[in-house]
Formats: sequence, C-alpha cells, structure tokens
Amino acid sequence: MRPALPALLILLLAACGEGEPMKSPNAQLPDGGHYRGELVDGLLQGPGRIDYANGSYYEGNFKDGQFEGQGSWHGAGGETYVGEFHLGQYHGKGTFTYADGSRYEGLFDKGKMQGQGTLEQNGESWSGVFRDGELNGAGHYRGAHGEEYGGAFEEGDFHGQGSYSSDGDTWLGQFVHGQLSGQGEFRGADGSRYLGQFKDWQYDGEGRLQLADGGIYEGGFKQGAYDGPGVVTLADGSTRKGSWQAGQRIRDEQGKALPDPLDVGLLEQGRLLGDALAAIPASTPASELYALTLAGDGKQSVFLREADYVADLLGKRFGARGVVTLANHRDHLADRPLATRESLARSLDTLAKRSGPEDLLFIYLTSHGSADHRLSLDVPRLNLADLSATSLAELMRPLKERYKVLVVSACYSGGFIPPLKDDKTLIITAARADRVSFGCSEEADFTYFGRALFGEALQQTDDLAKAFEIAKARVAERELAEDFEASEPQIWAPKAVLDRWNRYRAAQNKAASGKL
Repeated sequence: MRPALPALLILLLAACGEGEPMKSPNAQLPDGGHYRGELVDGLLQGPGRIDYANGSYYEGNFKDGQFEGQGSWHGAGGETYVGEFHLGQYHGKGTFTYADGSRYEGLFDKGKMQGQGTLEQNGESWSGVFRDGELNGAGHYRGAHGEEYGGAFEEGDFHGQGSYSSDGDTWLGQFVHGQLSGQGEFRGADGSRYLGQFKDWQYDGEGRLQLADGGIYEGGFKQGAYDGPGVVTLADGSTRKGSWQAGQRIRDEQGKALPDPLDVGLLEQGRLLGDALAAIPASTPASELYALTLAGDGKQSVFLREADYVADLLGKRFGARGVVTLANHRDHLADRPLATRESLARSLDTLAKRSGPEDLLFIYLTSHGSADHRLSLDVPRLNLADLSATSLAELMRPLKERYKVLVVSACYSGGFIPPLKDDKTLIITAARADRVSFGCSEEADFTYFGRALFGEALQQTDDLAKAFEIAKARVAERELAEDFEASEPQIWAPKAVLDRWNRYRAAQNKAASGKL
C-alpha cells in the first residue's frame, strides 16, 4: 500500500579503509563517484558533494568518509532525501520525496521511517508513530476522497480502538487488522444509528439499529442482516416480534412459521400487473395524457417516493387519463407491480394500444444508473436484469408513432438520449452521459434532479423547455454549494413534441376556465 524507502548504502570508500588514499580535494572515487570537497587524512570530511554517472548525487556533510549530519541525496530515479544522516544512512529528522511526488516527513532510524512522521501518497496521508516503515500506535489516516481514521494502528492497518468516517457516515469501535470487528457503533449521515457487535464492518451479533425513518430493530444480526430473535418497532409505534433469518421474519413471537414475503409477492405479481393495466382507459377523440412512472432500485425508498409523487402530479396537475406505476421496494413485494423489463414491456405495449395518435405519453424512470448506461432494476433476493438504453429503445418501439416525453433520473442518464431520440420523443435526463447525479439517499423524498424538475420547476411553469432550464439551474446551484462535480442535466426537445404538449395544456386550461 505504501512505497518502501530505497536502500541507501553506507559508503565504504577505498579511502576509508584499505587502498590508496586520495590525494586531491577533487577526486574520482573507487565506486565511480566524483567527489568535490575536503579530504582529511585521506577521508571525506566536512561539506562536500559526490556525483555519480547515473545522475544521482549527495551534497552535504561528511565525517570519516561517510554521510553524516545535514545533507541531501538525489537518486537516479528522481527520489530525494533532505535531512539528517548518520553513518551513511537516513537518521534523525528528514524528508523523503518519491519520484511520483509521494513524500514522508518525519523521523528516521538507520534508513527506515521510525518515530513521529507523516507519509503522503496519491492524495492519501498517514501521520503518527512509525516503526519499521509502518504506522504503529496512535495515528491518523486521511483518504483521497475525504475519508478519515483516527486511532490505533498496527503495521499500517487500523488495529485497536478507533474511529472511521466517510461521506458523513462514522464507524467507532474496535478494529482488527483493518476491519471493524467487536463492539462498535455506526452513525449514518441519514440519521440512522447502530450500537452493538460488528464483524468485518458488518453488523454481526447482538445490536440495536435505529433506521432513518424512525423504525428500530433490537436483536441478533448476521452479516449485516437481522438474524435470530428480535423485535422491530415501526415509526408508528407498532411492533413485530419473532425470529429472523437473512433479514426476513420467519417465525412470529409464538414460534409459528411465516410465509416468505418474496414468495407471496411473486404469487401476487401477475394479478397486480394485470389489475394495473386493466385500469388504463381507452382513448377518446380528445387529446389526452397517459403516464408511466418506474422506481427501479428496491433498496432505497427515495425512488419509490419520487415515482409516486410524479404519478400523482401527472394525474392531478396535468390530468393524465391513465397512470401506471411500476415499483421495486423491499416492503412492497406483494402490493405493487414490480419494475422488471417484462412488466415495463407489457405496460408500454398496453399504453400503445389504449392511446391514440392524438394523445401524449409521459414516462418517468428513476433509479441508480451505471457508466455503461444501464438503469438499475433491483429487488432484494431477486436477480433482475438491469435496463440498458438500447433495451429501453426496443421496448418503446410500440410507441414509435406516439408523441411522448421521457425523463430518466439516474447517474450517467445522458447516455439514454442517442438510442432513443427521434422527432416524436422529448428526452430529459438528470445527468450528462459521463457524469453522476445526486440525492439518492434512503431518507430523501427526492433526488436532486427530481426535486428541481417536479417539486419546483413544474410548479412554476407548464412549459417543458423552460421547466428544464429552471431545474438545471437549481441543480447546478445545489451542487456548487456542496462542492460536487456538476451533473449537467441534458435535454433533447423536438419542436413537434413541445408544440403537442403546449396544445394539450392550452386545451386543459381552456376547459378548466370554462367550468369556472
């Protein structure tokens, strides 16, 4: 993990031992070095300099033919040492700088980092007491991305009592060879907190977990999941007692076996999707809006909240005639149709059949995204395939002749524009194709972009192009304030789609004013 100091050989010059003494203050040494300085009784003494053919050199003080006292060594590979020497080795206080810019500043003993010092490398730093070139004892580590550890070290690893923090999360307790193991505490940036036993950074053993939503679990854990006897207290005060396995309650407090929620959910999925699609009404001669929202990642609640908010907004504010929501969430396996590629395909096909050429469609997808432009479709304990940009383009072929608005809120979502853009598809994305977006935390009601577009911009204007510019500016302000790299939301806005949307909204507003 850290570079080793290159060996600095003690100079055993011929003049210091056997051989013919040097007679000139500027001499060629037996090892090829060229010396400039004083000679006393044939030995290098006092200030001087040795240059070697490979470009390395030493400049500083000599005593009895060896580097001694203050001096500097410049290696052929670009490394340098400035500080104290003793008997030809780094010894005392000094600074060693590696060719790549890494550096150690502190105490040395016989050529090794020994004693109080600080090592900096590739944006990381280690400071404290070094022994044999490694941190041992009390020290501090700072990572390249702001993560920090303060506490005990052994041979360079976190070992003993300490505290580690990253992205607002903090772990405190007993560390063993770099891993939090034993009694400890976790404090999450989202307000969650755990107090109990750990093993290799995971909750393991007895503990108490307070979730960001106010729920509490007390009992056994294994590899980070509820396991063994335990009690869940929900935010509303209701409780669930029983035995847990791999995060699922398998027996109630009387010991009665309980069905697996995933099994129940899978049995219900056909009915749930069928009911949702059956509720989509057929088109009428008037221009109408149909909508679909999708929450892809089932491990974080923000996506479900956002998909539900957008569905409600499109239905109530924009008069959507039929709205379908596909949602993955750990707590809604048996009461919501899941977001899978097949459920999305069937939903889009149904919307194509129920809508008419005079209608508009609004599709909103929110989840995590990957650098290769895939939208995460994730349900705990289910192995779902993610949704790639090209796959989405294939699934949307039944809607080719429909005017539609597609909004994708995910990291790297700009990569969805090229395979999906056409003259009848307006596309808005939360980020550039090579940038991440922000705000996908468990406790949040919106992602940054979701709030900016739906919670703010579309509350001010019905114009999609203007709403996008407002949202883009809001996101940029927030990212700048929090020192995040700009996500740079993107838009593909065909005039034909904007015109169709504006005519639809104008007709709605006219109809609403006629009822007053």
